[in-house]
Amino acid sequence: MDVLDIARWQFGITTVYHFLLVPLTIGLGILLVFLHTMWVRTDNPEWLRLTRFWGKVYLINFVLGVATGLVQEFQFGLAWSEYSRFVGDVFGSLLALEALLAFFLESTFLGLWIFGWGRIPKKVHLAALWAAVIGSIVSAYFIIAANSWMQHPVGVVADDTTGRPVQVDFLAVLSNNTALAAFTHTIVASLMVAGALLVGVGLYHLRKRKLAGRSVDEVDHRVWHRSVRIGGWVSLAAFVLVALTGDWQAKLMYQQQPLKMSSAEALCETEAPASFSIFAWNKLGSNECDDVHSITVPGLLSFLAHNDFSTAVPGVNQLQEEYAEVYGATYPDDPARFGALAGEPVDYQPVLAVTYWSFRLMIGMGAVSAGVAAYALWSTRRGRIPTSRVGVYGSLLAVGAPFVANAAGWVFTEMGRQPFVVVPNPDVPVDEQIWFFTAQAVSPGVTAAEVWTSLVALTLVYGVLAVIEVGLLTRFIRAGITAGDTSPTPVGTGPDDDRREGPDGDAGGAGGDGRERRTPDDDVLQFAY
Repeated sequence: MDVLDIARWQFGITTVYHFLLVPLTIGLGILLVFLHTMWVRTDNPEWLRLTRFWGKVYLINFVLGVATGLVQEFQFGLAWSEYSRFVGDVFGSLLALEALLAFFLESTFLGLWIFGWGRIPKKVHLAALWAAVIGSIVSAYFIIAANSWMQHPVGVVADDTTGRPVQVDFLAVLSNNTALAAFTHTIVASLMVAGALLVGVGLYHLRKRKLAGRSVDEVDHRVWHRSVRIGGWVSLAAFVLVALTGDWQAKLMYQQQPLKMSSAEALCETEAPASFSIFAWNKLGSNECDDVHSITVPGLLSFLAHNDFSTAVPGVNQLQEEYAEVYGATYPDDPARFGALAGEPVDYQPVLAVTYWSFRLMIGMGAVSAGVAAYALWSTRRGRIPTSRVGVYGSLLAVGAPFVANAAGWVFTEMGRQPFVVVPNPDVPVDEQIWFFTAQAVSPGVTAAEVWTSLVALTLVYGVLAVIEVGLLTRFIRAGITAGDTSPTPVGTGPDDDRREGPDGDAGGAGGDGRERRTPDDDVLQFAY
């Protein structure tokens, strides 16, 4: 393997790992805002318990997400310096805004939320959480805007001397239709992740409590039942929105990256009307698109691409010839820029098996998640408690389905645009188009041994972080709602203000002023730790 292959594996491993954490942070953050808002408005202890429990899960995931995300930007300079030089004029502003505006907004106000229980007014405390979650969503938009520019470069012109893109319209970059479609798709997919987690954990605790024969804490029971119901409805609604936003994305891809979408359907030759492939076999692994057998739905691909059932959809082989004619049949014969690929033929077709199966894995796992949500809503209707071992543990296992769907979608998006790292924009004349091959993006001074070293080191570190993440989440989820989750933390911070509010916001307890004395378990740091 040469430097390019190893660097791509490294970026792929670290990015997919990081993106397993991002959707949960975004989706659970949105649901957490809803839970906390409901508690502030109603003073209902059920909402408080839900907020405290899921807040701890959110914080664990947030911390690990930050730790894994820091590596991403370092890789641009270490393994992809030529890429960084090429896109720097565009990415500089987007990443600066993501770090200086969105991330600091997110981290600062999240700190206020963590340590502000009972120490700042309820509504101010809630506002801090709103600001933190909005910060995470804005942060996601800047990152997606940067990635979408690579998929569909807009708002730039090529420098006459270097050929590099120079940003001339920042608003065009922010309002890129590719970014708008990808952002909405990502947000609703994140809600599917969060909804699946609420469903799986809620069903687990409902069944566990019933089979253990415990005396029923009515509030505790209603908390888990409500968790399942909220998660189920959110998952189902998100699945519908994922389908709608995904259709929007697919239509844009057929306009902007037709070879990616034709590869996703193993459509070797142009068809009118074009059929949608349900299952294909034969030669997918060889990357030869000449005799792929497939079970299809006639006309459906034409509808997905053009909103009618008769329009032609170009095939992989035709598009390969068109790309070779416009962008060159071979890489420039420049070993300093293109390494071992200098002068070699350019294969504009993405890896057929990866694009085809990642696209179906994304759709299939999303459907599994929606099916589990429907089962959860049915099995908990009118206060019922499901006891089926297969149903409950299947739902807990299916928590992973939307995670897999998100990762598969990301792999499809990134692998499908190869061999480009910046894909040419077909909406502008060819002589004004900007593109950049992945082969020329890697750092020229980096050796294979150096990248192997960082690949192995990062994979091991990420493996350790995965063990920590799963271990902490398992520990807190199994413990369920603890005593510290049943009440807000102290009103004051000093030794003379040793008191707290009750779970319903009412005063009560042993204090002479009508308030309970707090215990160490009620301290705000317990929530943070």
